[in-house]
Amino acid sequence: MSREKEEALFSILSIYDEAEERRNVPESSGISSQHEHQAESHLEGVYGMSQQPPSSLTQHGLVYQEMTTGTPQHWVPQTPGTSELQATWLPQAGPEAAAELDPSFLPGPEFGRPCPSPPPSEEVWSFLRAFPPVPDEAVVRQRVPRRCWKVGRLRHGKKVYAIAISGSTHHVYTCGHGYIKVWDESALHARNKAPQAQLDLQDHQNCVLACKLFPDEQRLITGGLSRNLTLWDLAPTPRVRAQLASTGPMCYSLALSSNARLCLACFKGFVEIWDLQNQILIRKHEVPEYGSRCVDIAGNKFWTGGEDTRLYSWDLRSYQRLQQHDLRHEILSITHDPSEEWVLVGLRTSDIIILHTHRREKFKAVLHKYVNHHSLKFASCGSYFVTALDEAIHCIAAPSLQRLFQVEEPTDVLCCDVSSDNQYLVTGSKNSATVYQLLY
Repeated sequence: MSREKEEALFSILSIYDEAEERRNVPESSGISSQHEHQAESHLEGVYGMSQQPPSSLTQHGLVYQEMTTGTPQHWVPQTPGTSELQATWLPQAGPEAAAELDPSFLPGPEFGRPCPSPPPSEEVWSFLRAFPPVPDEAVVRQRVPRRCWKVGRLRHGKKVYAIAISGSTHHVYTCGHGYIKVWDESALHARNKAPQAQLDLQDHQNCVLACKLFPDEQRLITGGLSRNLTLWDLAPTPRVRAQLASTGPMCYSLALSSNARLCLACFKGFVEIWDLQNQILIRKHEVPEYGSRCVDIAGNKFWTGGEDTRLYSWDLRSYQRLQQHDLRHEILSITHDPSEEWVLVGLRTSDIIILHTHRREKFKAVLHKYVNHHSLKFASCGSYFVTALDEAIHCIAAPSLQRLFQVEEPTDVLCCDVSSDNQYLVTGSKNSATVYQLLY
């Protein structure tokens, strides 16, 4: 497929670094740095997050509407509304400063938005200035981490194929061949501390390849090289709650519904749909044989993909196939954002496909690297996600796709997770797990 045809199918997005964006902004933008800083600060107060400076918006021509608390994300590029930006600057700059602004930023008939009303009078400005400024601590902002600090290493002893971390107790569960190790919070800030517990699998030849922590963080479900899915109670002490007899020899991936009533287990050529409340198998759903490496649930749909390079979506009620996307490269991971409106797909080429769950909107974020492992994890707050590409970890803001930070590890990262309180990032690798504290 040619590049032109690919761009017709997907809107190509770029992951960018803030320093590079600012370096490319022309100095003679018609706005002083002081006014730019004021405008940015005011935008933070109005929208609850930092925005790109106006000079960056005019150069690139597109702005991605940021997600506000309680509303779905919008990846759709939109033209910046100059009248909106003007309205946010004027109360801080005053009427005399408005005359100094570059004419290209002023609303008027040439932009299709006529402004017949006269400018505010001095009495209006006096009234606006009478309002005290809103203190920073009173403004609810959607935070994103700006860097991370490596605080500990958990010596699992074998390859860590699956990992989970709780937000309430900060317990970490490292899963692999023969056992699961449980680490308490004190071990997160240590190098060689012993685990709190080791959960030996009944079959010592078993290997856990996938695990999912329940939303209440009181249970864990695991699957792998076994004909059973194992349901674990984690409190007060970890123990096996139930064994769900599956029909396949190897579970590649697991997905939980948001209410934790359904679990999907991905096997070669089919997906098992389990009722966890009654611990019964609802359906064995056939999918393409080489299209079942990954699975995820978003609303009333579930998504599968794998070596055949095709992403499929299915209706959870009728089990009919809804969509099929030919992505041309092997699919290594699928995840969704907390609003369950967007699905992220990690490819072998390290590119990330971004799809809306019920609208015909699809994008591709290009990273230009061929990888063996690609793990994706969305933060519970929805303002950023983590992508682990072999030996590199990238934390990326959503939906602006600004790279917040990047970390290199000495060995391949096989899996990753972010605590539900957005305080810790953990990665699993060759024989250990690495713990990072996220700094805001």
